[in-house]
Amino acid sequence: MTSKYERIKSDCRARNVVWEDADFPAVQSSVFYYQTPPFTFQWRRITEIADSQNACFVNETENFDVIPGKMGDRWLVSCLGVLHSLRNLFYRVVPADQSLDKANGIFRFRLWWCGEWVEVLVDDRLPTINGRLAFLQPQSSSCYWASLLEKAIAKLHGSYEALKYGTRSDGLSDLLGGVVECIPMKANSTNDMVRPQQLKAHLDTTSIVTCIATTNSSSTIATTHKNTSERLVNGIALNVNYRLCSLDKVETLLGDAVQLVRLKDPLACNAFANNNDYQGDWSAMSSTWERVSIQERDRLFGQLDVGEFWMSFLDFSQTFSNLEVIYLDADTAKDELTLQDRPKRWQMKMFQGQWKRGVTAGGCRNHESFHINPQLLLTIQEKQEIVVALNQHTAVEPKVIGFTMYKLLGVFGSKTVTKISDCLPKEFFKTQVSFLNSDYGNTRHVTCRCQLEVGQYLLMPTTYDPGEESSFTVRILSTASLRLSLLETQTLMLLDPFPELKNEVDAIKIKNVCQYEPVFMQLADENKTINCFELHELLEACLPNDYIKGCANIDICRQVIALQDKAGTGRINFLQFKTFLVNLKSWQGVFKMYTKEKAGILRAERLRDALYDVGFQLSTDIMNCLMQRYIRKDGTLRLSDFASAVLHLTAAFDYFQRKDHNQDNVIEIEMSDWIKCVLRC
Repeated sequence: MTSKYERIKSDCRARNVVWEDADFPAVQSSVFYYQTPPFTFQWRRITEIADSQNACFVNETENFDVIPGKMGDRWLVSCLGVLHSLRNLFYRVVPADQSLDKANGIFRFRLWWCGEWVEVLVDDRLPTINGRLAFLQPQSSSCYWASLLEKAIAKLHGSYEALKYGTRSDGLSDLLGGVVECIPMKANSTNDMVRPQQLKAHLDTTSIVTCIATTNSSSTIATTHKNTSERLVNGIALNVNYRLCSLDKVETLLGDAVQLVRLKDPLACNAFANNNDYQGDWSAMSSTWERVSIQERDRLFGQLDVGEFWMSFLDFSQTFSNLEVIYLDADTAKDELTLQDRPKRWQMKMFQGQWKRGVTAGGCRNHESFHINPQLLLTIQEKQEIVVALNQHTAVEPKVIGFTMYKLLGVFGSKTVTKISDCLPKEFFKTQVSFLNSDYGNTRHVTCRCQLEVGQYLLMPTTYDPGEESSFTVRILSTASLRLSLLETQTLMLLDPFPELKNEVDAIKIKNVCQYEPVFMQLADENKTINCFELHELLEACLPNDYIKGCANIDICRQVIALQDKAGTGRINFLQFKTFLVNLKSWQGVFKMYTKEKAGILRAERLRDALYDVGFQLSTDIMNCLMQRYIRKDGTLRLSDFASAVLHLTAAFDYFQRKDHNQDNVIEIEMSDWIKCVLRC
């Protein structure tokens, strides 16, 4: 099948035109959506900006030569530097079969977005100020892949302005398709100090390890170029992802062993002067090398590539503040030559879901609706370290997200966990202590690494507050086998929500309802029955003047008639009326139990529990249908909505049970019966 890119390119060639992207037009709002900058951008094609003879899309012989320009983001430059150092991964994001002279104005890129690789098409109209590119641009070369890739990322986010709120973690994930974890170098309450063994363990897997220096301005030196990052006195640039390439030990002439780390400056290019490089101990011109033999020096220097240098682990741990580790699964990493010799490969299990208000958006553990969140069962078959990553599918105004994990040593007192397929009920979470809690943040990604013993674990991805809607992806990376499955609630009717009246049990209730018999008889026909319109009039007269009176509406009256009228006359008698009114009072009692903030108002996330108390255990799909039918604009329901939902479900279960002759939860139904069933429910 011909791709969209090929169709557009072929069409442009046939018509001899240059493509203009209607989905991301060359207008001011594509640059700044919320803010209003003090100047207007002019959109120009690359041929109108650059020397057309020297301009190119990608040049294999060029080193990384990207600067942020007047308004570009330094965090994105750092991420592109890491991508550029991984040549095979680079060409997956930036397909090599493109050139400026044969493009017809259309370029394509591949980015990891919302749990999958997506192809993003952009034209080559770029925003400029006074004839110069406003955002990312080449410093001295004429390669424009970075400017166009930045536009593709801006298109996904909605505008260039949205990139102002991006982070290195987001950028590394979108460009490399991996799971990113930030690890503090210094010890704190949750992390030990990073040691060489930990670095080696990361380098043994299909992971890319980067490190970042962040410090206060008093520790920096002044820079002389506006596009150059601030640097420490030893030459290390601040807020730039240096890539950790390898570890080694050098033996000095005095017999001492020094632990070294080999780092790559992703921003290194021919245009940078030597005084911008690392200048501390074990740097290229350092006198420290006089302490080792010529053979050792030649061995270690022979490992260095462009932009790479050695640093002692002691200086490394004192210079850098954080590690940012990008975990790549085996399928993503297979084409990258620098990762092919890694002894351990990350395997990935992925689940994509949604938080829906009233259905699966239960909020964090602080809320009683926590249990309605998606429940993922993780089965570990051998002790191992795993990485759990939660990614929400939004870039603008992200929700506060996180996840909680429980270890299932036993459920409700049992010594062993039997096969679990149904969601665990809210009582479980009232008595169990969580095994792991991630940090919560309004970020696109939340990541946590942990050691798990053999067993079963329950993973709950959540927003912080209930009722917040978003799609999300959960990725679990492991070096050994594991299983991941979604627990689902089976749809059942546990109790009869519409029981018939029993004189000895319901005597008081019946007595209270009997007072309405004279009014009923006034409205009834010669057979002492009423239709839905007469029932509506009767309920208007009978129901007290509070929120239960909202149930006196014609739609509910039609449902009551349809549920109880088996003969198809469209009428009910006084006993059937009493049965409905007694059950309505019972439903009202359940409804009141769950309306804590305000009488008569039921928050959507409590509907599942309220329906459970009436007698219905419902799956996520059924709950989603109910929400779409009954939820109000403010995310709540009234008693009339609740009563209508109960009547709706009662009629559906009643019809199914009458047709389920073999009691095997399967029925055969003719089309006419099916249509009548749908209309009556």
